[in-house]
Amino acid sequence: MAQRNPLYRRDLPRNAANFEPLTPVGFLARTAAVFPDRVAIVYEDRRFTWREFDARCRRLASALKRHGIEPGDTVAMIAANTPHILEGHFGPAMIGAVLNAINVRLDAATIGYILEHGEAKLLISDRQYSPEVKKALGAMKSPPPVIDIDDPYTPGGEALGECEYEALLGEGDPEFRCSPPDDEFDAITLNYTSGTTSQPKGVVSCHRAGYLNTLGNVVMAQMPAHPVYLWTLPMFHANGWCFPWTVTMLAGTHVCLRRVEPANIFRAFVEHRVTHFCGAPVVLNMLINARDSDRRPLPAPIICLTAGSAPPPTVLAAMEGMGFEVIHGYGLTETFGAVVVSQWHDEWNHRPPAERGRLKARQGVPSVVEVGADVFDPATDQPVPRDGATVGEIVLRGNIMMKGYLKNAEASATAFRNGWFHSGDLGVMHPDGYLEVTDRAKDIVISGGENISSLEVESALFGHAAVLEAAVVARPDPKWGETPCAFVTLKPGASATADELIAFCRAQLAGFKVPRTVVFCELPKTATGKVQKFILRERARQLGAQSAKG
Repeated sequence: MAQRNPLYRRDLPRNAANFEPLTPVGFLARTAAVFPDRVAIVYEDRRFTWREFDARCRRLASALKRHGIEPGDTVAMIAANTPHILEGHFGPAMIGAVLNAINVRLDAATIGYILEHGEAKLLISDRQYSPEVKKALGAMKSPPPVIDIDDPYTPGGEALGECEYEALLGEGDPEFRCSPPDDEFDAITLNYTSGTTSQPKGVVSCHRAGYLNTLGNVVMAQMPAHPVYLWTLPMFHANGWCFPWTVTMLAGTHVCLRRVEPANIFRAFVEHRVTHFCGAPVVLNMLINARDSDRRPLPAPIICLTAGSAPPPTVLAAMEGMGFEVIHGYGLTETFGAVVVSQWHDEWNHRPPAERGRLKARQGVPSVVEVGADVFDPATDQPVPRDGATVGEIVLRGNIMMKGYLKNAEASATAFRNGWFHSGDLGVMHPDGYLEVTDRAKDIVISGGENISSLEVESALFGHAAVLEAAVVARPDPKWGETPCAFVTLKPGASATADELIAFCRAQLAGFKVPRTVVFCELPKTATGKVQKFILRERARQLGAQSAKG
């Protein structure tokens, strides 16, 4: 409740001396002033100091302004994890513009939709992605002007614009005075959710949320001053969970990595003495199953923050055995990155490995900058019992939540009903207050009236020595309505039959949860490593239809 007594309000107004709008952009100026000669960015054989990086970002801001970009305008960017997209997280915001970092793996139609829906006034695009970008622009009524990134470390592609990125920077002023917005609730980024059967939604986040999540990351990822951070997480994914700003605030070193491959990752770990990185579970799996020729012993323990789809306990245990300290988090594009963290207790270190993996697999408790995370009964919008068994919808609220969905007031109101953000994810709440994701609402398999968590079945499959990846979806069944259908990728050189995997699951799960069908294939994924279950659901539907005909 607001203060009714005016005692502490009288003659104590907000002023320039005691209030400054929060924005993560200001961290760069401080770091450049205090640590001008420390290495800010490592990319292949190139190095930028903080003085140089600050000057480049100011040049970008100045040049954008000269090209007519105004506060509130959208600057779109399609780029790999190179220094260019790091600069994109500062330059536009320095003049109050909004960065729209676009997934580099999207098809032309979706890229075109995003550019039009977000009303991009300018597109900065890496020439590697020119084929799809060209098709997208060609289908637009009013395509934005293009600035080409001509990166010498990739073969590149066709130039689509009249100006190259370095030439654009050459037009700018290295001492340009920044002018971020006066209102910290103004937009700083626009990100689009992964579309499945409908168009993606535009998620708008503000300067205040970026600033607070920058601070929260320090606690969540246990980061000291001057961390060395390896970029395996795409910066177009929820703006790299705000780590472009966090590493900058701590005067660390950004190690840019264009190609996320085991050999490149292990080489970077050793050569640059990496201390931290973020990665989806698919990246962890990649490291665990890397060829011996690609591996290198770690010079020191490395902290890894993973979020997205829940990694099975076996994956977390394997990473621990390799010398990584894995911190498990949970979040969405709408939350600007991870907002729930599996906060570790020292006494858990003495538990058996399997139990440690199970505890770490839980998503956890709200981060220090989040107000609340809970599990509600969808029918009543009230918390479910803290019994670790009653399933409900995960709801969140706090200071780093999105402003809302661009041009979609109805979806925003639905997501924010009753003062909470409704995630669409299902979970349980344990007696100790730790939240655990059980599934996406649409990924639950309902067989004979019984709910089956696809994540539980996937976790069982991951326990088989031959399984590299597994995804479980519902397959239509004339008797049971639905039954679990498992899509499995085996480890290189490993072998297993469908009957063998079904028997393996039967030894661990209740009978109705055991997959009735196993399909061996490569799993379709998004650019951030999430399995595209909507594709697998369609395959399972076709299998069910074929079976019914037979």
